[in-house]
Amino acid sequence: MKRPLRPEELKVWSLVAGTVRPLPGRATPFAPAVPAPAAAAQDDGAPARIPPPPGPRTAAPRLRQAVDDIEPNRRHRIARERDPIAARIDLHGYDQDRARAALEAFLHRAWDEGVRSVLVITGKGVQGDGILRRRAPDWLAAPHLAAIVAGVSEAHRRHGGEGALYVALKRKRKA
Repeated sequence: MKRPLRPEELKVWSLVAGTVRPLPGRATPFAPAVPAPAAAAQDDGAPARIPPPPGPRTAAPRLRQAVDDIEPNRRHRIARERDPIAARIDLHGYDQDRARAALEAFLHRAWDEGVRSVLVITGKGVQGDGILRRRAPDWLAAPHLAAIVAGVSEAHRRHGGEGALYVALKRKRKA
């Protein structure tokens, strides 16, 4: 059975815990509360009570912030067309809502057909900062597409360069 920590042990532990930095994307470590000196000075004959540590912390489900890049070797094979680009979609002229709906329907259809890599042409926009170009990676990182999309990378110049994306799709599990 564990014994409760004494106040001097809590003080040393808080100094040690204060030097710890969490890994990127992790929560800040729990810092135990050190009893205030005024509370320790009150001696009413009862032993000092240390509050119990909080229960086990459960991590909140992590949402995908961005889709991973395609593995370099696979990206190279796609760019050299050794892994065929089996389907393409051109989003020129679409507004955001129609483009997103068309992209999601296209990806579901391609994945159902067993396609492993597709080309999504977004265009660069008027000054190279097109809205579809900026938003497409966010759309591809949506949680409901996590089972389909394996990775995304900017396309090679001959496939559209900055105005297009290679999207690697996951294998469809056999039922």
